[in-house]
Formats: sequence, C-alpha cells, structure tokens
Amino acid sequence: QVQLVESGGGLVQPGGSLRLSCAASGSIFSINVMGWYRQAPGKQRELVASIISGGSTNYADSVKGRFTISRDNGKSTVYLQMNSLKPEDTAVYVCNCNARRRGWEPARDYWGQGTQVTVSS
Repeated sequence: QVQLVESGGGLVQPGGSLRLSCAASGSIFSINVMGWYRQAPGKQRELVASIISGGSTNYADSVKGRFTISRDNGKSTVYLQMNSLKPEDTAVYVCNCNARRRGWEPARDYWGQGTQVTVSS
C-alpha cells in the first residue's frame, strides 16, 4: 500500500496564503507523477498542479502565477504553495500519486483523503 497524508488546509481571507503538504509512505518502487486536484461544489474535479519525477511542472490556467508545486530532496513529500488566494479557490484539495509498488507491476493512482481550503471574508 501507498499512503498519502495531507495537511495545511484551513480558513483564510482573500489575498492570503496557505501551504499544503502531502507525505507519501509505504512500499514505493518508482513515482511517475505527483499532483494536486481540487473539487468544489458545482464544479468538476480539476487538476491544479502536477510535478513529474524529473522535476517538470504543470499548472491549471486558473492558478498559474499564484500557486507553486514542489517536492523535497527525498521526493517523499510534495507541497503546494498557494498565494493570492481567491474565494473561487475554495475546494477540497486532494493529493495524487501515480506510482509502482513493484517493478513488474503497472503504475496506478493513489489518493489522499483531501484537505479543505476555504477562502472567505
């Protein structure tokens, strides 16, 4: 099993900042991609940001320039720095990891429990 544990969500005023963390644990042979999705009421699930094993990153247009995704040196934790937060950023943010547990197994997706981010005055 691969476990993803998220932290850092909360209530913040518009224009404020939060940093989300996602720690991966368990037996992991290799990681292809780690990323953050968000899901808000009345909206489709959206890929917010992702980082490939080589370090390349991608962002949704709605967060580009405001959010930054990064990984630690050991690649066991991924972060999402969120600046200039807007009310429309309010959502449950879920960490995702596409990884192999064994070299002979195909890669699959693993998901965290999600952390609530609320941007409101």
